[in-house]
Amino acid sequence: MATRALPLVPLFPLLQLVLLLSPLTVRRTAAGEEFPRDGRVIELNESNFQAALGAIDFLFVDFYAPWCGHCKRLSPELDEAAPVLAGLSEPIVVAKVNADKYRKLGSKYGVDGFPTLMLFIHGVPIEYTGSRKADQLVRNLKKFVAPDVSVLESDSAIKNFVENAGTSFPIFIGFGVNESLIAEYGRKYKKRAWFAAAKDYLRTSWSLMILIRPLH
Repeated sequence: MATRALPLVPLFPLLQLVLLLSPLTVRRTAAGEEFPRDGRVIELNESNFQAALGAIDFLFVDFYAPWCGHCKRLSPELDEAAPVLAGLSEPIVVAKVNADKYRKLGSKYGVDGFPTLMLFIHGVPIEYTGSRKADQLVRNLKKFVAPDVSVLESDSAIKNFVENAGTSFPIFIGFGVNESLIAEYGRKYKKRAWFAAAKDYLRTSWSLMILIRPLH
């Protein structure tokens, strides 16, 4: 009776499987899951704060003290805002640091009162002094992480830009205006208005800047 030889199993896929199951890979996965991005407010401390800055592009941090009344009133606002911020096109993770306990960390960022709020953009801190209500937190932080000037390449992009910008800030859209000409104003007034250049109209012989005023 003839016997059939079994095919040889290539060694390289087996090595790949071993690597996938190795403790090193598991530890890396666990490290990546240390900072959830599902809309929960995460608690940071001196041992993991720098790792969070390296892992999260946009990190909004509440430096608080457990005994602080203002901090206690802010906490539910952050809980409400966090899932909305996590769902933005540029997701923002909300975190808290007990700066009364981790005073060295608070001192590093100049925390001298509670609560102190900071938005870290690629690790660079910007102090937040705006409204602490959930809806206005979302509105303001959304503006902080937006590009200085958005380039809109179609009519639908213009429509989406206006809808996403909302009605709280003025909206300036340049038609037949080069992006670089608007960029100076976009940088200067980043926190106060939305700026965009409609790319489809850049080759026209005329230029127009339209303003959509906020409702309030």
